[in-house]
Amino acid sequence: MPDSNVKEVLERFPNTWIDRDNFAMFEGFLEKRMLINRCQDCQKYFQPPWPSCPNCWSENVEPTEVSGNGVVHTFVILHTGALVGVEGVDYMKGYPLLVVELEEQEGLRVTGPMVNCANEDIRIGMPVRLNWIERQGHPVPAFQPA
Repeated sequence: MPDSNVKEVLERFPNTWIDRDNFAMFEGFLEKRMLINRCQDCQKYFQPPWPSCPNCWSENVEPTEVSGNGVVHTFVILHTGALVGVEGVDYMKGYPLLVVELEEQEGLRVTGPMVNCANEDIRIGMPVRLNWIERQGHPVPAFQPA
């Protein structure tokens, strides 16, 4: 990884734990690409990032772009109060946070907020697609109805 990329990722995500295993994921965020580690031997995706495949233990792992299309596996509407949470997010009205099972592989799940949808319209099994929002100076993956 080029030093310029390391510097930019670390500067844009100043309060985030970034290591060699998850670096590509955050680098992908800056390009508005969702990258998830995939074993090149057994072809299984896995999340969170890890240096070896949890399925076959191979170290032949590469960050691979996924579509971001999937279905809502589960969700929560966060109400944490005015003084807690992420700057610019109104938790008083409820902030929807989803776990999405991606279409690339059964059981492959990612977490992100729902956008462009009323909280009361969110349903388990609802088809969603990847969207991006800006948060604290960097792109963050989010989901919207498909």
